[in-house]
Amino acid sequence: MQLSITGHHIEVTSALNGYIEKRFARVVRHFDQVIDTHCVLTVDKLQHKAEATLRVRGETIHAAATEGDMYAAIDALADKLERCVRKHKEKLTDHHAEQAQKTARL
Repeated sequence: MQLSITGHHIEVTSALNGYIEKRFARVVRHFDQVIDTHCVLTVDKLQHKAEATLRVRGETIHAAATEGDMYAAIDALADKLERCVRKHKEKLTDHHAEQAQKTARL
């Protein structure tokens, strides 16, 4: 997975970069067909916003999270992305094939 991180009104430090890589590794653990990821970190006064766009085969997944702390925003974003990736993976699974096998046995 190729990960690019940009910051608007914030400097992306090595600590933030490492934290994002660590949190997004969980997303890849659930679904290893992620092509690339683009993450944007933004600070507006007291609101910290983290957005990410994942490109997977056949679809683009986008999520955003806003919190009072940048690390909390990254955590919320990673949780949202995990849910979206699991949902996408579930859509790819052919559940009708399992049902056909069960009826063929009877």
